[in-house]
Amino acid sequence: MKVTNVHAHTSIVSATPPSVPRLRLEPTGSRRTMLDGAWWPRSTDPIAELPGLVLAIDKIRGPVTRLVLAAGGWDNHPRRLSVQGRVLRLGYFTSQPLSLLTAICDRNERVDLLVVAPGTASGTADTAMILAATTTNRVQARHIVHAVSTPAARAAVDNAPEDAWETDGGRRAPAEHKVPEPAGRER
Repeated sequence: MKVTNVHAHTSIVSATPPSVPRLRLEPTGSRRTMLDGAWWPRSTDPIAELPGLVLAIDKIRGPVTRLVLAAGGWDNHPRRLSVQGRVLRLGYFTSQPLSLLTAICDRNERVDLLVVAPGTASGTADTAMILAATTTNRVQARHIVHAVSTPAARAAVDNAPEDAWETDGGRRAPAEHKVPEPAGRER
């Protein structure tokens, strides 16, 4: 970690390159959705996790200018984070649900993401991320992981035909927008 002074405020710069985030976004950018997608960080270290997420959102939805995070969900609370030469403001709030992250992009556009806890089982995390990124989802972020933890709910999400979803106004995300599969994982 490197600390720099930017505009008289302390800014944190990650000493390691940004990781590829486990991110799934609703591909249409529809404002009628409950959530815009889901993110499954590998840890609760914001300095390690946030740069990769910010860069991924930048590519899909435009430059991120600030992040709204749950105060209780992170190991530390830097107020400014430098990502590829620009400084983002980070706000941590006790009123923000642990399972929700809001990215504010240019033109004040919001990207609301389900945050799946790092220690969540992969099957539950995958199912929760699929549900959060589905245009027809009406489950709030704080209830999604619990909702998909039941066998019936997981089966409903797992068996939802993507083609039917596509005719409902959505579309499959291009390959570069999908969550990468971990090496050696069986389907």
